[in-house]
Amino acid sequence: MSTTTDLQLTDDLRRRMHLLYRELHAHPELSMQEHATAALLEQRLTALGIENFRCGGTGVVGVLRNGDGPTVAFRADTDGLPLAEDTGLDYASTATGRLEDGTEVPVMHGCGHDTHMTALLTAAELLAGAREAWAGTVVLIFQPGEETAAGARAMLEDGLWERAPLPEVVLGQHVMPSRAGTVSWAAGDVMAMADSWRVTVHGKGAHASQPQDATDPIVLGAHMITRIQTIVSREIDARRAAVVTVATFHGGLKENIIPASAEFTLNVRTFDPAVRDHVLGALRRIIAAEAAASGAPEPTIEELSTFPRNYNDPAATAALVERFREVLGEDNVVEVEPMMGSEDFGALGAAIGVPSVFWMFGGHDGAVLEGEGPVPVNHSPFFAPAIEPTLSTGVRTALTAILSRVGG
Repeated sequence: MSTTTDLQLTDDLRRRMHLLYRELHAHPELSMQEHATAALLEQRLTALGIENFRCGGTGVVGVLRNGDGPTVAFRADTDGLPLAEDTGLDYASTATGRLEDGTEVPVMHGCGHDTHMTALLTAAELLAGAREAWAGTVVLIFQPGEETAAGARAMLEDGLWERAPLPEVVLGQHVMPSRAGTVSWAAGDVMAMADSWRVTVHGKGAHASQPQDATDPIVLGAHMITRIQTIVSREIDARRAAVVTVATFHGGLKENIIPASAEFTLNVRTFDPAVRDHVLGALRRIIAAEAAASGAPEPTIEELSTFPRNYNDPAATAALVERFREVLGEDNVVEVEPMMGSEDFGALGAAIGVPSVFWMFGGHDGAVLEGEGPVPVNHSPFFAPAIEPTLSTGVRTALTAILSRVGG
C-alpha cells in the first residue's frame, strides 16, 4: 500500500504551496460569495489536468480519475468571515465584502479555510503526479458557505452526487489552535448540531409615561429569555449535552418610548437528535406561551441556519487513526472529546448513506502556545496558523487518508 512517504513535497512544491496559501489568505470572500476563490480553484485544477465543475454556485468539484479502484471524496471549505484581521502579517487581508443587508464589512480567513484549500490542492497535485502509486478516483470538494451552513446544502441541491462519482467514504479536516504537527480526533459525534433563530416579539408601543397603553415587547422578551435558560437546566438530562445561548437583543430607539417590537437571536447546540428536537420544541412552546400570557400576538420565528450532525464512523475512524499514528507518530495523534462547535460537513456523506471521517490538525507553534498572551483561536482577528509545519501536516494527513482507500 502506498503511503505519504512515496509522495513527498519537493522544495519547489513547498514554495508554491506557501505562495498559494498567502494568496488565499490575503483575498478571502464571504460565504456563498467566493467567486474569485472559485475561479482560482478551477484554474489550478485545470492546470493539473483534473476535470472540474461548478456546483452550488461558488462550489468547485474536481474529479481525479486513475483507473479502476475505490472512490473517495475529500472536502475543503472555502469561505472567510466578516472579521477585521489584526495579525500584523505581511499577507494579512484587507479585503471587504457585503452582508445580505448591504453592509460593507472587513473579511478575513479567521477560521483557517485557506489552510484547508491549500492542503487539498497540494495533495491533489502530488496525487496527479504520481499515478503509479495509487488507483481509483478522488473527488475533491471545495465547498462554499460552511460558516452559514448554506454550502453543503447548496451543493447537494445542485446535484453533487448525481454529477460526481459516488464515494465509499467522505473525508475532511480542520485546522485548530493546537500544536502544529499534531492531529486530534473523536469517534462518533465529533461536533455538535446547531440551530440559530431570530425571534421578533410583537407588542404595542406607547409613551414611557403611559405603560398601561402598551404591550411592552422588551419586558415580554426578557421573560422569554429568562424562561428559555431553564430548558437545559430543568428539561434535559444532565448526562446529555445541550447549550442554549441568546446572544443579541434589540428593541426601541429612545428611552421614553416603549417600542412596538423587539428582537433577539438564539443559538442551540446539541449532539443527540432527540435532545435537539426536545430543545427546539421547548423553545417554541415557551416563546408562544409567554406571548399568550402577556396578551401579545404570536412572535415571528425565523430560522437563520441549521448545522447537521457531524458523525465520525467508528470503524472508519479507528482504521484511519492507526494510519495517522504510523505517519505522524503515536504521541502526535490525540483523542479528544467532541466539540460543541459545528460543521455542515456531515451532510455530504449522510445524503448518500456513506461513512464520514473528520479530524483536526494543529496550527500553532510552541512560541504561540506557551507565550504569555492568550492563544488566538478560530474566529479571532488574531488567528494566524504557522505556515509550517501546519501546511505540510495538512498535506500529509490528507494524503494518508486518501491513500488509505486508494493506495496501491
